[in-house]
Amino acid sequence: MPVSALSVGAPTVLENIQKLLVRLKLARALEVLDELVRRLETGELSALEMVDQLLAEEQAARENRRLRTASMTARLTRLKTLEGFDFSFQPSLDRQRILALAELGFVDRTEVVHLLGPPGTGKSHLAIALGFEAVKAGKSVFFATLAEIIASLLKAQREGELANRLRFLSRPALLIVDEVGYLPLETGGANLFFQLVNARYEKGAMILTSNRGFRDWGEVFGDNVIAAALLDRLLHHAVVIEIEGSSYRLREHAHLVPETLQANANPAPPKRRRGRPRKQETPTSLNG
Repeated sequence: MPVSALSVGAPTVLENIQKLLVRLKLARALEVLDELVRRLETGELSALEMVDQLLAEEQAARENRRLRTASMTARLTRLKTLEGFDFSFQPSLDRQRILALAELGFVDRTEVVHLLGPPGTGKSHLAIALGFEAVKAGKSVFFATLAEIIASLLKAQREGELANRLRFLSRPALLIVDEVGYLPLETGGANLFFQLVNARYEKGAMILTSNRGFRDWGEVFGDNVIAAALLDRLLHHAVVIEIEGSSYRLREHAHLVPETLQANANPAPPKRRRGRPRKQETPTSLNG
């Protein structure tokens, strides 16, 4: 477009465009319009390039808003990305395997990913980062610690809303359960968590992080039968990632931690299991 033609019609054209952008609620396009027009007038952009950048700016702004809203809904309030993960600090971790998980095939196949390892080795970081990848792909995600999930289920049970809460937690395409085994469970919590796992079984994907091996789940959940029933479902379609190494958070102060505490923070890795665990009879109250 010749600069002279733009100059003659610019005031009226700009006013009309601005009004249209307001009516169409294209806030970001309205913000950058003047700058793009300036670049058009100086010959930095062609008319088509200006339209392209105007729409690209608006699309990017809308996508950022969508990601913020979806992340808040998913409770992914801490920004953790795969790009920000220091794979060099955890040489036991297969980077390509994690990147393959980021392609989200496990979500489509409703599989369960177990991230196991000592505290500070990056389990939660990886779980949240994979959650962000799912959010970016438009998949519904919900993140909570095991303690938070059980507390919410117990509260719902007391208020007669357990069925609704189970439906709510079964709805997301990906449920991330952080810190399995970190805190003792409230009475009745193991039973309720089993009901949730059973409701999601082969219907929705999960990521679980834990500092405890599967052989300790009887102790973690306070009941060997419930633990066996959980593992029966959570290991059927599963990907198990074991991380062996030191705490990233303590990398600069490890010398200050007593050796006895370091040993407790780095338990022996869980025994590898082959195939599906043998089914064990579960109580009728679990509806297993």
